[in-house]
Amino acid sequence: MIEIKQLQKKYHKLVVLKGIDLDISGRGVIALLGPNGSGKTTLIKCILGMVLPSGGQIFFNGENIKGKNEYRNDIDYLPQIAQFPENLSAIEIIELMKSFKQGETREKALIQLFGLERELEKKMMNLSGGNRQKINLVIALMHDSPVIILDEPSTGLDPLSITRLKSFLRNESNRGKLILLTTHIMSLAEGMAEKVIFLLDGRIRFNGMMTELLDMQGGQDLESSIAQLLDNETV
Repeated sequence: MIEIKQLQKKYHKLVVLKGIDLDISGRGVIALLGPNGSGKTTLIKCILGMVLPSGGQIFFNGENIKGKNEYRNDIDYLPQIAQFPENLSAIEIIELMKSFKQGETREKALIQLFGLERELEKKMMNLSGGNRQKINLVIALMHDSPVIILDEPSTGLDPLSITRLKSFLRNESNRGKLILLTTHIMSLAEGMAEKVIFLLDGRIRFNGMMTELLDMQGGQDLESSIAQLLDNETV
């Protein structure tokens, strides 16, 4: 579904992505992992056309995305940091974002899922960090697109909301969707993802099944396996 060939991104002398080759296809949850500055968010923004690559190509359903926007109608996206007008209420923001994309939406079910009914009339400036993130998730997920890309979706969420998010995303995966997420919470990735893409210094250091990574590194869990992978890279 998403094919990436020799993707490069430079900011002046800083090289962020260094010849990325990836085939992200099928269904299920893929965890895009790596330390801060490894290139995860830049890679996602290149896929979405929000950042122009310095080299390489990206294909979505077999078509080169360069100069195109229509393909993004098939992608639901949660940015790591979402910014909305602070003087608008949560429901006004939701209604505004609905207008940017055609088709039926399911915001009511998501509002109920995250327990936001009493927060909708509050202005964004008056919402807690956790409730702002829940509103961001409603906006990101309400269009029911076949591909979901989430950049740090659990930021600010309480344990109950994380549990509900995990259950929701598992259901989406079972419906045949492709879900790509970044997270620094290894338990979230381990509890959800079948595959792992590990970025370090702008290059892919691992791309395969979660079970393969655990076996290869001899770790008891994902966190220790990633730590071992990082340790091996610095030797």
